[in-house]
Amino acid sequence: MEQPTDSQQDSPRSGLDMRRVLPIFALVFVDVLGLTIVLPLLHLYGAAFGGGALEIGLIAAAFPMAQLIGVPFMGALSDRFGRKPLLLISQITTCLSFIMLGFANSLVLVILSRVLDGVFGANIATAQAALTDITDDDNRAQGLGLIGAAFGLGFIFGPLIALISLEFTDNLGIPAFIAAAYSFISILLTLFVFDETLPPEKRALETPSLTSGLTNIMRAFAMPQVNVLLVLFFAQQVVFFGFEAMLGLFTLSRLGLLGQGNALVFLMVGVVLVTVQARFIGRWSRKYGERKLIYSALALMGVGLILVALTPSTPQPFYVRQIVENELRQQSADSTESIIGEIAVDLPSEEGRGIGGIVWLLIVIIPVSIGAGLIRPSLNSLITKSVPAGEYGRILGVSAALGSAANALAPISGGLMFQQFGTTIPFFVSGCLLAALAVVSGFVIHKQPARKEPAQA
Repeated sequence: MEQPTDSQQDSPRSGLDMRRVLPIFALVFVDVLGLTIVLPLLHLYGAAFGGGALEIGLIAAAFPMAQLIGVPFMGALSDRFGRKPLLLISQITTCLSFIMLGFANSLVLVILSRVLDGVFGANIATAQAALTDITDDDNRAQGLGLIGAAFGLGFIFGPLIALISLEFTDNLGIPAFIAAAYSFISILLTLFVFDETLPPEKRALETPSLTSGLTNIMRAFAMPQVNVLLVLFFAQQVVFFGFEAMLGLFTLSRLGLLGQGNALVFLMVGVVLVTVQARFIGRWSRKYGERKLIYSALALMGVGLILVALTPSTPQPFYVRQIVENELRQQSADSTESIIGEIAVDLPSEEGRGIGGIVWLLIVIIPVSIGAGLIRPSLNSLITKSVPAGEYGRILGVSAALGSAANALAPISGGLMFQQFGTTIPFFVSGCLLAALAVVSGFVIHKQPARKEPAQA
């Protein structure tokens, strides 16, 4: 007879209190919606003020690098003073950063707006900590999965809103002001709908300083029950964000896809992510436990990326090389269009056109997307089980900061590999790395002690 997993035990299965969870879901969705309206356009803000590749890279890196310092600090503050006041501070500064971006008339202001949001914008990490406060060990992965689903929905609709807004105006300030409006809505949701989840008697006694952010990271890595999970979190985020960053160049060189075709591919990824996180992760985590989900997620992503690397070079049926070359030439000459950078891309020939390559890609990204949907909530859930309740904000802040650092590193490392070794190697190497981590984690994670606790009232 099958033995119960670490997440089942003998206690009855506990469900989520949706009355308390849905406000957190809503404010995360609105927050991410504002963020993702701006993210796809950051390179355009740089180009509009005459920025080159270096300046555009600084704009992209400013936010995640600032988060390395800011998010662990803000997370620790939420442990000390409660989730609601820190959510409000984060959302207000995020709103101000979008307004600054909308009024920006120089590269310096664009970069400063991203730094402001990075240092104080710990919206998602604080919302995760609030969700952790009101869940127990049995349903925490499900709750964090709903946060991931809200995140995924924001990433589907935010870029769409940005594209629609630019159809009616060439003013790059308009998307930033739309993002600020959504950020203001999240402030209202926090003020009038969100209930504090961390009562005063359960708060930390120590007030952190701004320099404690890096101290918190070092302290987390000194904890044997947490450091392995954080390394896995960082590694999988480097790989998955690198996959997202390089996928457009990969599909261009293999399948001849431009913006519209890639949008459909990313939509597929987003739909699978949201479905897994909203519908399945809670059921699977209760049945199998987070540890098994982590092994499975790493294995699925690893195998999936290796199969992505093997995508046949079969141009899509309507591919015309001359049209694609003209489109790319126009984009590189027009500062209001997307910038590919200086990575050389070999376009496929027109011979052998068909649907085989697209069908292959759409099938093999399914395991990658399922794994990506499982890995972050499962890792964060297991991380929180390894620390006292009074440190949820601190440890989730460290996790979010490492995710930001991975997001800054991934496009650089992926781009260098793409440029030096061609289209296949980045995905093949990433897949092999995750497959190896899946095997190694099977020998390491099961040794980490997990702490059971009752759900918060």
